[in-house]
Amino acid sequence: MAIELAPQGHERPQPSLADPVYEVSDLDIYYGDHKAVRDVNMTIGRRQITAMIGPSGCGKSTVIRCFNRMNDLIPGARVTGKVAYHGEDLYGADIDPIEVRRRIGMVFQKPNPFPKSIYDNIAYGPRVNQGRKGRLSKSATDDLVEEALTGAALWDEVKDKLKNSALALSGGQQQRLCIARAIAVKPEVILMDEPCSALDPIATAKIEDLMVELAAEFTIVIVTHNMQQAARVSDWTAFFTAGVDDAGVRHGRLVEYDTTRKIFESPSDQRTEDYITGRFG
Repeated sequence: MAIELAPQGHERPQPSLADPVYEVSDLDIYYGDHKAVRDVNMTIGRRQITAMIGPSGCGKSTVIRCFNRMNDLIPGARVTGKVAYHGEDLYGADIDPIEVRRRIGMVFQKPNPFPKSIYDNIAYGPRVNQGRKGRLSKSATDDLVEEALTGAALWDEVKDKLKNSALALSGGQQQRLCIARAIAVKPEVILMDEPCSALDPIATAKIEDLMVELAAEFTIVIVTHNMQQAARVSDWTAFFTAGVDDAGVRHGRLVEYDTTRKIFESPSDQRTEDYITGRFG
């Protein structure tokens, strides 16, 4: 299976972990008594695109949801180990998970626009965030909406129908709207959990181009089943797989994490090579 890597020297800086955003150490994730993911150690650099790949059920989505504490919303979910965000424990007792989710946005597998106008979808988050400081002016809100839609490469397509329902947009447009909604609140990180799995190839290509553009400003972590997509857009790739412990219990674990070029051209672990070459998964 031929996989095309992003060209060397593309517009983003070359892969570097010198300026880490996340430092994950000895991360285990539980649902009740079941350890769903174990032994995750990885560092994610600022303004890099990191892809998580691996077969279904290996814990990719579970791990990415730890990066903005979305797993807190699942009864019985808990973590051990450490997820440090700019050196601060994201799960510390004094950390507000709502503020975490403001700084670390998330785009889900299926586009989920609010049943509101295009304009109100984008304005909702900034209005909520400004609530304690006073109401945003109409002109300031207009500017935020235009900026976010432009940043998501959607402005030219919707600027004349901002009052229309967001649900009337195509699937690809809805996903870009959700990206615009995420960036409207000025996060530093955007997490994307299989953002293209429900989209056609043309819409997928637009989202991929958009990810590369956004990486100039944001740190991006993406879960994808599409290895070609990981190779095209990411700087770093983490390969996860599912294992079985001595008690016969299935769990996910990180096998290998390195630059995308290294993972796809000369992986260190045979399991990674087997997955990439289609021998399993």
